Amino acid sequence: MSLKTSVKLRLVGLAATAMVLSAGTVLSADLVISNWAGYMAPDIADTFKAATGLTIEVVNHATNEEIMGKLMAGQGKGYDVVFVSSPFAHILNGQGLLEPLGVEKVPNLKNLYPQATKLAFDPGNTYAVPYAWGTTGLCYRSDLVEGTPDSWSYLLNPPEALKGKITMLSTDRWLMAAGLLYKGYSVNEKDPAKIEEAKTALIEAKKSLLAYDDTTFYSKLVSGEASLVQAWDGWCNYGIAENDKIKFVVPKEGSDLWIDTMVVMKNSEHKEAALKFLDYILEPKNHAWAASNIFYEVPNKPAMESLDPELIKKYPTMGVSPETLVKYEELQDLGEAQRDYSRAVSEIKAAN
Repeated sequence: MSLKTSVKLRLVGLAATAMVLSAGTVLSADLVISNWAGYMAPDIADTFKAATGLTIEVVNHATNEEIMGKLMAGQGKGYDVVFVSSPFAHILNGQGLLEPLGVEKVPNLKNLYPQATKLAFDPGNTYAVPYAWGTTGLCYRSDLVEGTPDSWSYLLNPPEALKGKITMLSTDRWLMAAGLLYKGYSVNEKDPAKIEEAKTALIEAKKSLLAYDDTTFYSKLVSGEASLVQAWDGWCNYGIAENDKIKFVVPKEGSDLWIDTMVVMKNSEHKEAALKFLDYILEPKNHAWAASNIFYEVPNKPAMESLDPELIKKYPTMGVSPETLVKYEELQDLGEAQRDYSRAVSEIKAAN
């Protein structure tokens, strides 16, 4: 199967999964799993049942914030396994809503890279299993951009030739991260004065933007409508699949390390089955599906080692070592400062 075909099938599978789930869900399933659409193999229910005899109902959430609202309102009841990004897993654990884990409960945790067992938000994987990880950077058309755009200044203070040809992510954490890193601050900065500095810089940068775009930015690169976009590494790969002139670079000022995780709700009535599901995903052939189809690295050593070398040759971000990834700054729960980020982003978007 060609790599381009793989991307097209991934997108078709995502749409098909969403349609199936919106049409109705399985009644009396052994497990209820909430995940982003297209983030697991479309036949996961069939293969898991064949392996364990257990049935699963998969429901989709569009954002971390959406599923968090439901989990906090209902204390996690009605859900067994949930996919959330690491800062949100940290919040859930702090609220006492997550089931403790460990190799004795999930033996295939042994497949994780050592670096994935020492993450700052959950050392030892006591409540969360890393599912995918990566970073954010600049995705660009090498035939339309002069040189290598290796600084966040290309977004916030771009050369004249790039003005009107740039997109940025609009999600609170990543939009603010670009501004904070540009100013030399942490992606987890909590100082209101520094957040204000980043906001001011981002309002000024808005004058040079084509758009804020979290979903179609790579298509804008393919068409040539954009020349440079802020992008998650895996999403840049979707553009590379269509045009090999598209490249990805992490700015010299650094970037974030994002981690998407699987957690088990403490109020789950099917904890044993839920733990079996986590263990099943961590089987190398199952976890490798995510890397091969969503083009994000997974923190599973044998899974990554099983990938087709041509995949990594085509998409260099897939070959970034765990040692390099963990040098980036891990996104953390901001606590009360999250309100400052949300307020700043609202003001940025409202500014003329």
